[in-house]
Amino acid sequence: MKICVTAVAGSLDAQVDPRFGRCQYFVIVDPETMRFEAIPNVSASALSGAGIQAAQMVVDKGVDVVITGQVGPNSYQVLSSAGIKIVTGAFGTVREAVEAYKQQQLEEVKRRLKELREG
Repeated sequence: MKICVTAVAGSLDAQVDPRFGRCQYFVIVDPETMRFEAIPNVSASALSGAGIQAAQMVVDKGVDVVITGQVGPNSYQVLSSAGIKIVTGAFGTVREAVEAYKQQQLEEVKRRLKELREG
């Protein structure tokens, strides 16, 4: 399993970045070994479409779960269409977010696109 956590820096001890599309880094973690790969989010500075570009990059990395603070409707659509579980409301460090997910303390977002656009 691969878990992607949005982060302000490229380490397990970095704080979770609450923004998906404009986060500074994606930290992709193997939750069993806690080995990770940190990928700078090159889409963060895009004038438009940052969320879609970021989501496609995450899809291309073959992740199973995304943990972030919040995700917009366009990113949500790309990620969920690829079968990726999306967990929002995360905070603390990347390590803490992964541990919280492993202990089932974080819940997957299961909202329709209509609810995301209205909410």
